[in-house]
Amino acid sequence: MWSTFIVQDEEVRTVNTSPGVHQPSGGLEGFLGSRGGGRKRRHRPHPSSGDGISESQEGKIKLTLFMAVTGIMLTVLGMGTEFWVELKPSKSFDNNQTCLVAHYGLWKCCTKMIWVSDMDPKQEICGPLHLQGESNCTFFKFYTTGENIVLFQKTPEKDLTVVSAMFAIISLFLMVMGSICIIMAVSKGVQFFLKPAAVCFILSGVLIFLCLIVFHQSVLSFLASDQSIPLHHELSWSVTCVGCAGALVIVAGALFLVLALPYSPWEKCLPKKNSDI
Repeated sequence: MWSTFIVQDEEVRTVNTSPGVHQPSGGLEGFLGSRGGGRKRRHRPHPSSGDGISESQEGKIKLTLFMAVTGIMLTVLGMGTEFWVELKPSKSFDNNQTCLVAHYGLWKCCTKMIWVSDMDPKQEICGPLHLQGESNCTFFKFYTTGENIVLFQKTPEKDLTVVSAMFAIISLFLMVMGSICIIMAVSKGVQFFLKPAAVCFILSGVLIFLCLIVFHQSVLSFLASDQSIPLHHELSWSVTCVGCAGALVIVAGALFLVLALPYSPWEKCLPKKNSDI
């Protein structure tokens, strides 16, 4: 005798239940398991376990990451441009028709010839840089051949410039590592990566400010190398970008460190008063 029963799982199937026929163990569960291919879902820590990230915390992490990425972009902008310092002699330094101004950064130096007739007659120094003129830029050779440049009969302190460039590169590397840690923390849903990310961002910000200090010292050494030509110098907008970037990544690192705490600092500092008497 043959008997049949109907199993409905997305479609009707007929299963042989004769006494002498061997049936696979597990029945419907085994069949569905074979259809799934044995794949297992990745386990994501629950926020209540102490190591997971809640939805509200994830939003705060992403917002802080946006702040850190803004700092990284400002760092790249400042490092890649040559407007760290502007050097302006007297407008009568060259001749009565043109004057020469210069500006340089970590990698490149530029000079610009400006017409005196385009300048304000009341000002005594050459500039500003946005006036029309013939520009000439060259990369520093002391990174490759060790040869230094001469600008207004002065020579930059190449050792200090190289040190400041190294600080900037290491700082940018730490920023990238911190961003990778945050991306892994959000994707895997664990708080473990927040602490190393916070350390990376804070250290990168400190190195950025050390880079600015060393660079400013190199500018002062450059000006003191020869006193025959007086120069007016001022730090330009590339330094502003790098300084703002250092402040942003330090604040972002501190916020990541706060988010990595197992408790809310606001609840510790401002505990809720018990309304029940």
